[in-house]
Amino acid sequence: MQFVTSIKRIFRPSEKHKGIWPIKIYVLKLFFFLMFVFVAKDAWAELISHKGDLNVEVAIAWCSIAAYTTLSGLGIFHTLKMLPILLFMLLYKGLFLFFVAYPLWSSGTLEGSEAEGWAQIFILIGIPILFTPWKYVFNTFVLGKD
Repeated sequence: MQFVTSIKRIFRPSEKHKGIWPIKIYVLKLFFFLMFVFVAKDAWAELISHKGDLNVEVAIAWCSIAAYTTLSGLGIFHTLKMLPILLFMLLYKGLFLFFVAYPLWSSGTLEGSEAEGWAQIFILIGIPILFTPWKYVFNTFVLGKD
């Protein structure tokens, strides 16, 4: 019976998490962890190991990815304070899906394109979108309420 009570508790607003369901916090911590461990590692490896000159736009992209994914490590411990990092990720991936992948898909040219692999990865933003505490985001980051 204690297990059922514990499960129910993660789906109830928590004072510890400013009225947000603990399950949402745990899933967001998982996404911060995955960004930090996998994406930051790849971005830093790309920056450190490149040979010769990098295309400026590509270099900017890798530097941006290295920066935000490294900062996402703080989100593992300070999840609500680091939500802007997650919002940045949701925004740039959403923009890519809307402005790049969708037009290719609707014209039947996404399959086999360079964008296809990225679109398959970026479509997973649906998961953090579901677990983002949008009321908290709006009140804190839009209205400026603490």
